[in-house]
Amino acid sequence: MRTRATVLLFAALFALTACTSDDEPGDNTDRTPSAAARQPSATPSRSATSDADTAGLEAAVRAYNAAYFANDPDTTHGMLSARCQKLITRAGMAVLTERAEQTERAVGDSEPKDVKRFEVDEISTSGDEARVSYGVGLPKFDQKQEPWVREAGDWRYDDC
Repeated sequence: MRTRATVLLFAALFALTACTSDDEPGDNTDRTPSAAARQPSATPSRSATSDADTAGLEAAVRAYNAAYFANDPDTTHGMLSARCQKLITRAGMAVLTERAEQTERAVGDSEPKDVKRFEVDEISTSGDEARVSYGVGLPKFDQKQEPWVREAGDWRYDDC
């Protein structure tokens, strides 16, 4: 019985750590999961990307980021792509958002982590896949080439 409980505990911990970044050894507070993400099919010129596409994408990134740092796992989980929702449970998302909130407190920063800079790195020719980079003023949480997908007209976080 004790062995079964231990195995279940390690499986649960593995599932949670599989959804965090390995960018910094010993640091699992980054919300960028380490699994390989899909690449957009092509990168059109900046002029080919419509302002509406980038405005909607930026609004989604800002909303996800605000919910993430507000420790709102229900909202952040709801903004995951369908693929990521199969891999990250609501309980797993709660652990990630709680860690982000604890990190903010640990560095003595109680200001909301609003997106301070935002850039669309690439967007697919279909307009339904994109990669973005943005900063929140806390380098540990700045993102580069973060994948997003549009599903049913809404942009969703797709880095799982």
